[in-house]
Amino acid sequence: MRHKVAGYKLKRDGGARKSLLRGLVTNVIEQERVITTVPKAKAAKPLVDRMITLGKEDTLHARREAARVLFTPASVKKLFDTLATRFGQRNGGYTRIVRLGPRKGDGAEVAMIELVGSELVKRAAERAKRKEERERAAREGRDVEEEK
Repeated sequence: MRHKVAGYKLKRDGGARKSLLRGLVTNVIEQERVITTVPKAKAAKPLVDRMITLGKEDTLHARREAARVLFTPASVKKLFDTLATRFGQRNGGYTRIVRLGPRKGDGAEVAMIELVGSELVKRAAERAKRKEERERAAREGRDVEEEK
């Protein structure tokens, strides 16, 4: 029986596991999606959710708590400035794990952990870029489709 045995060991000692998860959480906050193995994604998911909940508080203490976990000051800034406002009305479930299948090299089950709504942000940025290219091409008097 597994009474009071929680969490994932990930075949690492405590320090290495803590560092690995801090790096994953930092990368998810900075890049909004990361591809990793399923157990690592499952271990990082509650930590990312906890960081976003901290970001919604926006107090000095919450900033220091987040800075204790996240590696870069830029990730702390993004957490409190953009992600906290984006998830302000949401009561949880900020992340999603999507299984991608086995990795070619070693057969490990790979998953993508991403922030909910990040696919919309990425798509909007791509659409804006394409629109800008079309407008620039129209000003210059050429067709964008001919170049491709």
